[in-house]
Amino acid sequence: MKTIGRHLIAEYYDCQQDLLNSVAFIRDMMLRSATEMGATVVGETFHAFSPHGVSGTVVIAESHLSIHTWPENGYVAVDIYTCGGLNPNIAFAQIGRELGAATGRQQEILRGLPDEISDEATLAPSDVKIMSRIAPIKFASASPRQELAHE
Repeated sequence: MKTIGRHLIAEYYDCQQDLLNSVAFIRDMMLRSATEMGATVVGETFHAFSPHGVSGTVVIAESHLSIHTWPENGYVAVDIYTCGGLNPNIAFAQIGRELGAATGRQQEILRGLPDEISDEATLAPSDVKIMSRIAPIKFASASPRQELAHE
């Protein structure tokens, strides 16, 4: 398969509930996360729901990031789709730290052309880690630059 992009499907648990209802915070966090992984932001839209929750999308030249929050559950769902060699795990970690998430999980899907075999693929299927609810990722909350601690 010729890898075209990397699609990270992420969930965050036990997030700081007061942050999850703030369109301004969610917007700024998503823009920072896109920038942190080296993406080029080309557009964005965010919406607050009543009585609670925020959804939004950041369009990047390399694809997109999207978010949906459930403040009442401390739960957040995020998609990070990147092309051009960007590492979506950088944004995954940044978002988890900024949300104050206790744990999170991710699934990474290689996106590409099934009919083509290419030596140019930048990522082999064996390079992709699949995390699950059974093995959650714990986020360090003391410093925004700390690395993730894996169970």
